[in-house]
This record gives sequence, structure tokens and C-alpha cells, in this order.
Amino acid sequence: MSSDNFTSISDFVLAGLAIQAHLQAILFISFLLLYIINLTANLSIMIIAISDLTLHTPMYFFLGNLAFLDICSSSVIVPKMLTDLIYQKKMISFVGCMAQILFSHFLGSTEVVLFSAMSYDRYVAIAHPLRYSTIMSYNVCLCLASSSWGIGFLHALLHTIMTARLPFCGPNVVKHFFCDVKPMLSLACTDVSLNFNLLTRVTGTIVVTTLILTILSYVFIGKFLLKIRTSQGRKRALSTCSAHFTVVTLQYGTAIFTYAQPSTQDSLDRDRSAAIMFTVITPALNPLIYTLRNNDVKKALKKFFKRFQ
Repeated sequence: MSSDNFTSISDFVLAGLAIQAHLQAILFISFLLLYIINLTANLSIMIIAISDLTLHTPMYFFLGNLAFLDICSSSVIVPKMLTDLIYQKKMISFVGCMAQILFSHFLGSTEVVLFSAMSYDRYVAIAHPLRYSTIMSYNVCLCLASSSWGIGFLHALLHTIMTARLPFCGPNVVKHFFCDVKPMLSLACTDVSLNFNLLTRVTGTIVVTTLILTILSYVFIGKFLLKIRTSQGRKRALSTCSAHFTVVTLQYGTAIFTYAQPSTQDSLDRDRSAAIMFTVITPALNPLIYTLRNNDVKKALKKFFKRFQ
């Protein structure tokens, strides 16, 4: 069906979180606090990873990239969501909607690819500690990071272009608290089977491939741990990858839960809950998970704050 037969929509209305009015103030304060924690904690990790020479290693290079991604991915969604919790009129322009799709998928897919690079880094650190600096050279780290950003951008650009070219003739209510591909496709006035196939296959391929690579890294890590006879040595090796494993579980679990389901009314409702975890809670938890049991980061933070005393 030709898009010429439809009236183009220039603005959309975000349905928001679909909660009762008396809960909006509580959620506003909760999400604002989590967003402040996200900005403060991740920015602190970025600053100390750059300023402290002892942290100029591949692990903290990737961790700095992850911290930057968490700040950006949350900033694409959370400020608008906080505004919509205060104001009744939850409008967003077509351009703003496409921008949210582009940057949310760009940053999100970059992050899952980066997790594979980080898991490989942890494998090399545990299995080949003497050759670690040689294998994970500056050029290798830069190549892995730039590949993550490049794959993420191309993935997001594909979905943004395929969504932006669709005709939207009404209704214009996006059943989500931000513009995402699946709720936008339900508003299109044409056949969107190609878009759904691309979302399932392309996004699914990225998620499954990076997940398999991450699992393989941990399988090899597990095989190496079995060879360590002392409990102290095994504990030291586990401490280098436990934080990353926890973060990976949260990230992949949320991604699979969000995008592996068909688009129905019930799945869209579940997507909202999963997206809160993905955009608000996980970015705030990631830096805390990485720093709570990381003595190097704790020492670097103490050294950094002592400069201002």
C-alpha cells in the first residue's frame, strides 16, 4: 500500500508508564536518584580510569567505555521520562522519536558487543597472565572497542531508517515511555513484516552471537580455574571476572526478555518493565558492581578525592 494515501504524523504522544497519579511523584524521585547515581558513579570511573596511571590497562579501558555508554544510554531516555512524569502532555516530535530509536539502539547494541570484548579480556588475563600485555595491546583494545561502536551504529542506523520510512497516519500514541522500534511498528499504516523480521533476525543475531562468544570465554575460564589447585589462587582468578559476569547476566537477560518476544499487547506491557531495568536501574548498578569488590578502583578513588582535601 503506497504511503501517498496517508496523512503524515509529525508528533507522537508517549503513553508513559501507565501508573496511578499518586505513584508518579515516588517514581520521579526514585528514577532521579538512580540517574544521579548513574552519572556520578560512571563519571567517577571515567575520570579515575583516565587520570590514574595504574589503571591504564585494557580492563579499565573497556570499563571506561562501558561507563560512557551507561551515561549516554540513560541520558537518551531518562530526562524525557522524568519530564513526562511531571507534565501531562507527553509529546515528542517525529525527529525526536527517531533520534531516540537511533541512539538507544546504537548505545545498547554497542554495549552488548563490548561485553564480548571484555569477556575475552578477562579470559586472557586469567589464562595467559604473563602474555596479557602482549596479547591485549593498545591496538588490539582499540580495534575491539571501535568494532563494538561500529557494529552498534550500523545496527541502529538500519532500524532507524527502516522505521523512519514507514507511513504513520494515526493513532499517534506510542505505548511506551520512549520511542522504541516495536511500539512504533504497531502504529504504522502499512505492512511491517519486513521490519519485524529485521528486528528479530539482525538484533537476535547480534545478541545471540555476542552471548555465545561471552559464554565461550567463560567456559575456557572455567576450564582454567579447574586447573588451579589452591583455593586462594582460584579465588583471586574469580574476583577478576565475577563483576563482569554479574553485569553481563543483567544486560543479556534484559535484552533477551525485551526483544525475543512477539509484539503483542502483553509483551509491550512487559517491555516497559524490562526497559526500566535496561535504561534506569542497570546503568546505575554497573559501576557499583564493578567497584564494590575492586580494590584497584577503591584505591584510585581514595587517591583522587585526597587531592581535594
